[in-house]
Amino acid sequence: MIKKYYFIKLVFFCIVAISFSCKKNSKEKETIKDKEISKINPPKGMVWVERKTFIQGAKKSDTYAMEREKPAHKVTVDGFFIDITEVTNKQYKKFVEATNYITIAERVIDWEEMKKQLPSNAQKPHDSILQPGSLIFNKDVNAVVSMQNYSQWWTWKIGANWKHPEGPNSNLVGKDNFPVVHIAYEDALAYCKWANRRLPTEAEWESAAQGSNNNAIFTWGNESEKLDANANTWQGVFPVKNESVDGFEFISPVKSYPPNSIGLYDIAGNVWEVTSDLFNVNYYKEIDIAKPLLNPKGANKYYNPNNPYQVEYIMKGGSFLCHASYCSSFRISAKMGVVADSASDHMGFRTVATPDMLTSK
Repeated sequence: MIKKYYFIKLVFFCIVAISFSCKKNSKEKETIKDKEISKINPPKGMVWVERKTFIQGAKKSDTYAMEREKPAHKVTVDGFFIDITEVTNKQYKKFVEATNYITIAERVIDWEEMKKQLPSNAQKPHDSILQPGSLIFNKDVNAVVSMQNYSQWWTWKIGANWKHPEGPNSNLVGKDNFPVVHIAYEDALAYCKWANRRLPTEAEWESAAQGSNNNAIFTWGNESEKLDANANTWQGVFPVKNESVDGFEFISPVKSYPPNSIGLYDIAGNVWEVTSDLFNVNYYKEIDIAKPLLNPKGANKYYNPNNPYQVEYIMKGGSFLCHASYCSSFRISAKMGVVADSASDHMGFRTVATPDMLTSK
């Protein structure tokens, strides 16, 4: 009887030991796998972002944080490669030459299609206005009546597109290394498909922007006084006077400012960067933040009470137009929505790739 008892006990401990050994070996294999992935040579112009857990959303000490950035919550994101810079004019030109792709800003406007995204009583604009073009910043603003009236500093410019960023009389001479702009969500997806890349999720974008940090307000840390030295944003009185303390009045070439801790340039300021996540102002309040989210892909549906008719996607990072008195979106957690078929002279994108994507290709 005693021998039987000891035999059963021995078997029990053997099972536990084997189980523990298997778990240990499995964990070791996962660790080895992570290390092997991190040693993959990054594609040209990209850098590896390691798997990590970090705080997504508004930080406690961030006085500029908006309600759509709250509450902050833990997120775990697997490793991936990301472009060191925003996609440039030179890179986008190569894509267009290879595919003959025509961006939304260059296409003839179809009113029947457009009005599907508008209130039922929307009136058709005059044909002279309903021409291919894009939004550009009005550099001649002298005074502003209300900061809620965006039309005071935005102008619909017929003939503005990625090849003519300021209108039909402008060009890209000497601007190969500037971020490509006037690119709508669909245009960014087309480039990604050609390049075997994809747009980052908001969580991936924030993971990359954090760099070696996991709870920072800015891409360089928490010191707001370092903004001008680290990002192309607006100084002076928005939108009437830009004092160009940072060296550039408007858009700047990529790599004009120091990179973050993992080598990413212009992850704050210069131009907004569109992501793959739908814009929903209530998303953070509706998710279960009791435990870390793993590789979240954002809201299942878009929601913006200020624009209920059109699908919007999240864009991150702010632009050369961001100022503390207005949007203050040079912070990692900041976000805005952009209509899927909308383009402007302060929005571009950067891409990501996973090891699976690269090996499958």
